[in-house]
Amino acid sequence: MIYKKVAKIEDKISAIGIGCWNMGGDWDSSEEKTSIKIIHDAIDLGINFFDVAPVYGWGVSETILGKALKEDGLRNKVLIASKGGLLWNEQHQTRNNLSKDSLLKEIDDTLTRLQTDHVDIYQMHWPDPNVPLEETAEALNIMKKAGKIRYVGLSNFAQADVEKMMEYISVDCQQGLYNMLERNPGSYHGIPLEYRTEKEVFPNVKKYGQAFLPYSPLFQGLLAGRFLDGLTISSRDIRNENPKLTGEIFKTYQDGAKKLKAFADEIGRPMNEMALNWLRQKEEVTSIIGGASSIEQLEKNIRCTTWDLTEEELGEIEKILAPFEDME
Repeated sequence: MIYKKVAKIEDKISAIGIGCWNMGGDWDSSEEKTSIKIIHDAIDLGINFFDVAPVYGWGVSETILGKALKEDGLRNKVLIASKGGLLWNEQHQTRNNLSKDSLLKEIDDTLTRLQTDHVDIYQMHWPDPNVPLEETAEALNIMKKAGKIRYVGLSNFAQADVEKMMEYISVDCQQGLYNMLERNPGSYHGIPLEYRTEKEVFPNVKKYGQAFLPYSPLFQGLLAGRFLDGLTISSRDIRNENPKLTGEIFKTYQDGAKKLKAFADEIGRPMNEMALNWLRQKEEVTSIIGGASSIEQLEKNIRCTTWDLTEEELGEIEKILAPFEDME
């Protein structure tokens, strides 16, 4: 395994992490026994970073991760990044809430589900325009002093708000949408994004020594070679809510993915490894939080750490990706 180090965080972080969203039952492939084995095998293979959130599976993903780490006493071998500020009701309708009282309750609920006394990186899942950043920072400072969190992260935040938050508390990590075909995206699942990853986030994470965690690194399966001939998921799969996979624009992304698949075949590498390698070789990218629904998929993802794309290959890839640089 390759490990990366940033100035803001004292621990080395595995270049490949595990995103736990698909372990909560929102995707077609989800079974608790399999998920626990994937977590255990990932640690055996050198992965030490797990990204989760309360809203993933409505508490289920955190519960499974906590159970898996508790079973073999593995908590001290890993870094857990969870999130706060996104609540839901019985109908699974979500709302943003970064208020002090809500966050102080959320962190306790998260720690209970994870069966741990602290979260390594606590990330604010989405901005909340109804709550001043000072109030959110006050809650985070209380958590830090109590030892419930070690580091603070912001996910999906405008860079002006990141810098404003840094006046009240250290921001050690940023998480954002980023992959080969979504380089400076303007939306995610139809939700507008107030940042542009390569153009705005990358310069700041380098400047401040922050970790950067790209989510959806394989474009929810498209960059792993799935959906090249059309979408093949059940009606209950949450990816149906992504208009980039189901709307008019899907053909544009699909055509880009087909060109990337052809180039991967040309250099004799699996498409998913090429997509992950492209991310891993970015200086600004710390840990790639990809999901794994099987042990085989986990092993395939990790193989991207065993080889590098050459400068010439990166140049050819850039020609394919150029039309997507400003695509929102």
